[in-house]
Amino acid sequence: MEEKRYKRIINAWCMYDWANSAFATTIMATVLPTFYSSVAGITLAVDPNQARVLASSYWGYTNTIAMLIVAFAAPVLGAIADHSGAKKRFVGGFATVGILFTALLVLVSTGNWLMASAFYILGRIGFSGANIFYDSLLPHVAKPEDIDQVSTKGYALGYLGGGLLLVINLAWIMFPQVFGLPNAEVASRLSFLSVAVWWALFSIPFFRYVPEPPATVMHGESANPVRAGFQRLGHTFREVRQYKELLKFLLAFWLYNDGIGTIITMAAIFGAEINIPSEHLIGAILLVQFVGIPFSFAFGWLARQLGTKRSILLALGVYSLIAVGGYFLHTALHFWILAFMVAMVQGGSQALSRSLYGAMTPKAKTAEFFGFYDVSSKFAGIIGPLVFGLVGQLTGSSRLGIVSLVVFFIGGGLLLAWVDEKEGIRVARAEDEALAKAAV
Repeated sequence: MEEKRYKRIINAWCMYDWANSAFATTIMATVLPTFYSSVAGITLAVDPNQARVLASSYWGYTNTIAMLIVAFAAPVLGAIADHSGAKKRFVGGFATVGILFTALLVLVSTGNWLMASAFYILGRIGFSGANIFYDSLLPHVAKPEDIDQVSTKGYALGYLGGGLLLVINLAWIMFPQVFGLPNAEVASRLSFLSVAVWWALFSIPFFRYVPEPPATVMHGESANPVRAGFQRLGHTFREVRQYKELLKFLLAFWLYNDGIGTIITMAAIFGAEINIPSEHLIGAILLVQFVGIPFSFAFGWLARQLGTKRSILLALGVYSLIAVGGYFLHTALHFWILAFMVAMVQGGSQALSRSLYGAMTPKAKTAEFFGFYDVSSKFAGIIGPLVFGLVGQLTGSSRLGIVSLVVFFIGGGLLLAWVDEKEGIRVARAEDEALAKAAV
């Protein structure tokens, strides 16, 4: 019975990846970026080509603003959640915000780029904020020996769930009359609404079956959760030298995830800028969703054979090739080839990064520490799109922005190679033992 309950909890946790990945595929990566370029931002300039370049830049700035807000709030919120035992409640609160403003994107039409940016920023805050606390539950729901496989299973289900809804959305957009819709613009707007419904519906197993870890109150800590949150942050900064390997990993992750995040959020709008037809853009990203499923599971297997760190390094080598190839991208075929390469490594690299970090994190501080982890990913999400946007405006093309990502992959890989993950795991377990003795 206990093993059956464990499997049900794991499956319910993974289903949240299935639920919210529709936002990542349809809103972040595919339909909304192309809609932003061709509909919402079409009035940014008289010349259509110039309007597309400006839309690419504004889309980059929009992502930067959203990530900046989440980055500064994440550590404090994480510490509060650890103190109050409210990880699931924080997931629910942020997910509600994300779902609401995703649904409101249905109102965006021609020239409404500012409305689209505002609703997207709030939706992205909800999506990213919920993920902090969702990720922080991973070390609690998975056994230490299963953490890599559980993390990769979550990503694989996310690919499948996001991909299935994207298939439906793509069918609406390409054949609107078949579904009784007047045109592709209306179909795109309805696809935004469908993401909100999908996200809400498939989150139910997570909230029903995943248990809330107990609150961990440290000795001398304030009963006020906000004050206690800041006390925990201060304690973490004072004791930060204990987590030398974890900090080295965070810096490495900050660098290489900058490149990964920029490719995810800017690929479709870059393709639209160089006049690749929207059906190829969406179709190629759809390919990423389904090809990514077996490759995510493959990276879970690979981690057992090569080790987690080496598997991530392998993925970063492939990403470096993708960035160089992006500079020479001219045709739809080129886009499809690069999309397949992304599918090979995207889910595996992110899933193993999440599980490696979770293994080096004290369980009593998972939300707080995953807040720092998310800060790393969000600051990466700030710099990459910002560079992309600035380069596009200054040069009139985003190609140099694409090839510059090689620096982040190589630099992040070099730092990751210096991380002693075994020492990091040892320190985390020792901290768990110390906190258990100090808890009241």
